[in-house]
Amino acid sequence: MLRPAERLVAWRYLRPTRGEGFISVIAAFALTGIALGVGTLIVVLAVMNGFRDELLGRVLGVNGHATVLSGPSGIPDYDRLAADLRKVPGVQDVMPYVEGQAMASANNTNSGVLVRGVRPADLERRPVFAGHIDEGSIEALKKPDEALIGGRMAQRMGLALGDSFTLISPQGEATAFGVMPRIQSFKVGGVFNVGMYEYDNSFVYLPFKDAQDYFNFGDTVRAVEVLVNDPNDIGRYRGPLTAATAGRGSVVDWQQLNAHFFNALEVERNVMFLILTLIILVAAFNIITGITMLVKSKGRDIAILRTMGASRGAIMRIFFLSGASIGVVGTVIGFGLGLAFALNIDTIRVFLETITGAELWSAEIRFLSQLPAVVEVDDTAKVVLMGLGLSFLATLYPAWRAARLDPVEALRYE
Repeated sequence: MLRPAERLVAWRYLRPTRGEGFISVIAAFALTGIALGVGTLIVVLAVMNGFRDELLGRVLGVNGHATVLSGPSGIPDYDRLAADLRKVPGVQDVMPYVEGQAMASANNTNSGVLVRGVRPADLERRPVFAGHIDEGSIEALKKPDEALIGGRMAQRMGLALGDSFTLISPQGEATAFGVMPRIQSFKVGGVFNVGMYEYDNSFVYLPFKDAQDYFNFGDTVRAVEVLVNDPNDIGRYRGPLTAATAGRGSVVDWQQLNAHFFNALEVERNVMFLILTLIILVAAFNIITGITMLVKSKGRDIAILRTMGASRGAIMRIFFLSGASIGVVGTVIGFGLGLAFALNIDTIRVFLETITGAELWSAEIRFLSQLPAVVEVDDTAKVVLMGLGLSFLATLYPAWRAARLDPVEALRYE
């Protein structure tokens, strides 16, 4: 336990004096370095967590947790397959759909799109769509020749509610002159914004029957999507889902489809953690330098305290408290700044973009329309404990050197 006298001396040594201003500057740099390191690490981890969670939520919200895929002939008895899949324990929802690639054309603008034919009731059960319809409604899919398009696609092609656009598919009908592309016009019945650039820019949803006719699927579907209760544990659903399909298709889950992408995010997160930890480590070395110089300059004081009866343990605790105080204060400041920055990072981004006029977050490059941040208690606790731990370790050696100082040698030349 620290005695009041030890705390008093430690605090006195932390205060700058006329002859020890340089030591105080080193201590200030160490405190600033730890604060910046802890704060930056909290912000970066929060952004990485938020980016992964948002991206995972968007991807799984649009594409489902597992998909039963068919061959070129499609899945004929898809309603019975959907009923069998719903019987699997843990399955929340099942949605058959028709899918194909086409080119959208409107207002002298052409763009490749991914077209999906779905039933409006199935799409309404998806929160990522139900709450993100900016214009029109999902009910438009009940009307023939109407479609839902993404907000960025509508903006890029100059389309508004009620406007028409043309879909051109190379999978047309064979004629005497060869295969003629299939061309059909659709009216914009709704505009959605799910917050992910790829989907908002290149996805088109058609009525289920229209998509079957347009892509020549007849009475079959391209795939059947499955939502489960725990997508993070999708592996344990793979066996029962495969058994329920009974050879009518192959089951592919989201981890198999996106494993390389999310693994890359995890590697980037770990590398950023390692790099930013070096900032805290450098600040910890500044603590070692500052306290070591403080011990050198306070040699006479240490000798006098020893001759007055102070034990080696008391001397060690004084200098340990002096160095640890720098680390504790720096970690607390960094924790507060990092938490405040992470919780308001998108507001800060918008403010900086307004002032500078530069685009700091490009949705075309980073997939998401907003800068996400999710502060997790475990990550924040690890950063704070690491900052405190490195600060304490950095203080041990100079405090031990102070305790080992011989009073006779310290006073010999005084």
